[in-house]
Amino acid sequence: MQVKDILSVITAYRKERGWTEYQLAERSGLPQSTISSWYRKNMVPTVPSLEKICTAFGITLSQLFAEEGTPVSLTEAQKTLLERWSRLSEEQQAVVLALIDQM
Repeated sequence: MQVKDILSVITAYRKERGWTEYQLAERSGLPQSTISSWYRKNMVPTVPSLEKICTAFGITLSQLFAEEGTPVSLTEAQKTLLERWSRLSEEQQAVVLALIDQM
């Protein structure tokens, strides 16, 4: 994956959640200046930084680097979450998403 691609993927995940760079920094524990510099200088984030970003997004490094359409291995916690999510009604899912957005 090229530098621009991984930054685009991070941006896409951030925008999916409606997060600013500042909110991503808060949730990942990284300085916002670090995140901003990746884009300004077209830098590749370090693996430890990517791990923090993934933790903030609630995904694995494998998921971050997965190509579209490529099967991704889920952790046991993610499998449990998806199984429970699928039992919720659309209304309940909307409530959960609203709660998560407030976190």
